[in-house]
Amino acid sequence: MRLAYSVETVRAAEQRLMARLPEGALMQRAAAGLAVACGDLLRRNGRVYGSRVLLLAGSGDNGGDTLYAGARLARRGAGVRALLTSPGTAHPGGLAALLAAGGQVLDGPELGAFGPVDLVVDGITGIGGRGGLRPEAAELVRAVTASGAPVLAVDLPSGVEADTGQVLGTAVRADATVTFGAYKPGLLVDPAAEHAGALRLIDIGLGEELPARPDLEALQYADVAALLPVPGAESDKYRRGVVGVAAGSERYPGAAVLAVAGALRAGAGAVRYSGPGADAVIARFPEALVHPGPPSRAGRVQAWVAGPGLGDSSASVTAVADVLATDVPVLVDADGLRLMDAGAVRARTAPTVLTPHAGEAAALLGVEREEVEAGRLAAVRELAARYRATVLLKGSTTLVAADGDAPVRVNPTGTSWLATAGSGDVLSGLTGSLLAAGLAPRDAASVGAYLHGLAARRASDGAPVAAQDVADAIPAAWRDVRA
Repeated sequence: MRLAYSVETVRAAEQRLMARLPEGALMQRAAAGLAVACGDLLRRNGRVYGSRVLLLAGSGDNGGDTLYAGARLARRGAGVRALLTSPGTAHPGGLAALLAAGGQVLDGPELGAFGPVDLVVDGITGIGGRGGLRPEAAELVRAVTASGAPVLAVDLPSGVEADTGQVLGTAVRADATVTFGAYKPGLLVDPAAEHAGALRLIDIGLGEELPARPDLEALQYADVAALLPVPGAESDKYRRGVVGVAAGSERYPGAAVLAVAGALRAGAGAVRYSGPGADAVIARFPEALVHPGPPSRAGRVQAWVAGPGLGDSSASVTAVADVLATDVPVLVDADGLRLMDAGAVRARTAPTVLTPHAGEAAALLGVEREEVEAGRLAAVRELAARYRATVLLKGSTTLVAADGDAPVRVNPTGTSWLATAGSGDVLSGLTGSLLAAGLAPRDAASVGAYLHGLAARRASDGAPVAAQDVADAIPAAWRDVRA
């Protein structure tokens, strides 16, 4: 599992570790790891010896890491030059090491004389930056990246917010980021994550100094495999989980079909469908158990999914209220988010999962969509607290937050091919089946998002994909995780 910690937590851990190490040892560990990462990138397109490296070095420790790493590259035969964004406050030890190794320091006007560049190393601000790059630094970044040379960010792309994932001004857009000790939330959450490129974590010995509870976590294959519900020898359809689906309408029968598809492909023991799309559902899935409604009369279930394609009819309002009145886990999506009574959601004693996209989240919070997209972590935490529910915030990086102090989870398998009509309906059915199988709501939402992303990648293989294709690829994604 990838664990991310706030800047405050990381700095406190560094202080505790530095108190037990010789002076400068921690910076040398970081610089050594950074130099290795730079060397790996340079070798992909040639070699370290004779390569041309440009350092953008700010003040403080981030600039120090960059200058010391540059010194190591210079000793390996690279031509290393540094542009100091704050010459008067550059790290003295790092600067001296670079010059002693044969590196050079450029003044801004000399930039054009540097010639072609094989690698740009961004060490301007790192995790201490706030509010985007200053105008002069932004202009410098535009100038040195105009050639298209790869950019490696040190700890965090300069200009992005480490703790929130926000980008509040001009920021470096890196091809890769080397981060030290622990991941920072901004490296995993958009829009900042879009600026980070490929991530590489350098172990500098912080492990024992970091708290057990991170601020953010991302499941990996082994974590998901451990959570997947697998039927035993004595399983029947009820032990595997029966999920109810209240979805679809005369105008949107496809939403019902896709939600049922997601549930069945994810291994539900049975699906009970309640609503006006029964004919469409049974024509596609004869194993489904259909009922015209209301949901309370559909039969026994272990969890409900309500909302996809319901429309705005009075029967739809009744269906959502009916589902929320049950004592089983409930997932509310799409139209159900508009139709649900907030007080009824907060009053539930059984688990509730809400799965909005940014626009729906904005409506639930009473803010503009742009505010949600710019501050996804804050939005998902506020939704979970306000509605006393587990919230899966869909988007370029899907986030899962529970009411309480559990770490927010970020899904690492998302793909832009999921931006297609009906894919959210599939996710609802998939996650509902995991709830019915007995997974805790936070786990069901996290595993559902993970499998959904894997299925989309498998189905698309780089080409356009439809929602039904994603549903059909869920069993293959399941096998991939368990392999």
